[in-house]
Amino acid sequence: MTTPPPECPAHAHASGGAGVRRLYDPEAEADPMGVYDKLRAEHGAVAPVLLHDDLPAWLVLGYRENLEVLRTPSRFSSDSRRWSVFQRGELKPEHPLGPTISWQPLVVFADGEDQKRLRGAVSRGMGRFNRHGIRRHVTRVSNQLIDEFAAAGSADLVPQFAEQLPLLVMTNLLGLPEEEGPRLAEACRDLMKGTETSGASYVHILESLTRLVAEKHNDSGHDLASWLIDDAAGFSDDEVIQHLRLVLVAANETTANLIAGMVKLVLTDPRFRGNLSGGHMTLPDGLEQVLWDEPPLWVMPARYATGPMELGGQRIEEGDMLLLGLAAGNTDPAIRPDLATPMHGNRSHLAFGGGPHECPGQDIGRAIAETGIDVLLARLPDLRLTTEPDDLARIPAWTSHHLAELPVEFTPRRPREGEDTGVSARPVPREVIPQPLPQAEPQPSVATVPQVAAAPMPPVRPRRRSWWSALTSWLRR
Repeated sequence: MTTPPPECPAHAHASGGAGVRRLYDPEAEADPMGVYDKLRAEHGAVAPVLLHDDLPAWLVLGYRENLEVLRTPSRFSSDSRRWSVFQRGELKPEHPLGPTISWQPLVVFADGEDQKRLRGAVSRGMGRFNRHGIRRHVTRVSNQLIDEFAAAGSADLVPQFAEQLPLLVMTNLLGLPEEEGPRLAEACRDLMKGTETSGASYVHILESLTRLVAEKHNDSGHDLASWLIDDAAGFSDDEVIQHLRLVLVAANETTANLIAGMVKLVLTDPRFRGNLSGGHMTLPDGLEQVLWDEPPLWVMPARYATGPMELGGQRIEEGDMLLLGLAAGNTDPAIRPDLATPMHGNRSHLAFGGGPHECPGQDIGRAIAETGIDVLLARLPDLRLTTEPDDLARIPAWTSHHLAELPVEFTPRRPREGEDTGVSARPVPREVIPQPLPQAEPQPSVATVPQVAAAPMPPVRPRRRSWWSALTSWLRR
């Protein structure tokens, strides 16, 4: 076990003292919100915590404090080489955090001009997709997935729908041939589950992306791979491949969890479902509620203090690690004194981060989730959960608390087979018109964060070990 330095509050725990909690113990993984509440009561907006091998870190619990960390990279760097544990050589090679937080030439680890270069290319590529083209493709893929279980009258919507839809859509947007989508989606799911064949699945993904980049040099198209290759940022082939991999994994995991969380809320909250079906609330409004109450990532690593400072009443030293408590920040009593107050349509949550590293693909994720759920509820309007909500299996981890299952039953229905439903039976063309997506609303300053229900947005028309643990085993290969 690594002993924290004497000046670190985590030293009290390592020395047998009390008051510093392990984020990786059974209590924290089983009831993270309960632990966040205890930490907030004990320490305030920023709390000392311990990671695996009792490595010290700070968990940022306050909404305002999270925004301060996210928006001031000059004080809170994304470059993990600044972490004092790395600098002292105290991170064991086999440590589970190593593959994830060890510095890599990716935008998520970059600061300053390098971050602007990498982020600019990814954002420009994401912004060229046409929203209507994406929704049309999502509608077709959603119908294909539902057709596979519609006649059975039952399904598990996590593995059969939520986990598959984002991957099948994203493989197309990245530029992979449509026929490769199902196999690549299967490889990604196998990889994230950490099975015995996950190594072979990783090789398949990397080979697919490497082959894709090589082909796009000679046959550029309307896809993210081509746009990254041609971008003025001057990406190397390896940078293109690694950022495609990052987009594929991140987009799938966050969007799959958003879909599962939203469908669970529809199936377990009669008032929520009534507002949705009665037209009192739109799907986009409902998704924002889920992003407030159960974001795809509950804790996001990490930022590193560039110098000594005070944050949330705590003394932070240069090189300290700060973990972004997105779920805790979203439930901060300072901005949400009554958690029962609806947040429909309010986009000022922390689910997609903020500042220079705010998720560039959030509008695409929203489009996939909104359209997929819309098709699902339209096709199977009598969906009902076959187990008690509290009995649903989850995948506990210190970074997340995701649903592992969503068993449902419904009236069996025949596959659509191309009848007039507003969905073309022909494949959607691979090309999408390169028009920019509408920009996401900027997060308001803390002073403007409402503590009451936000006005609804205008309606739009129409396992296994944790995924994080599995991801760390291959991300650095």
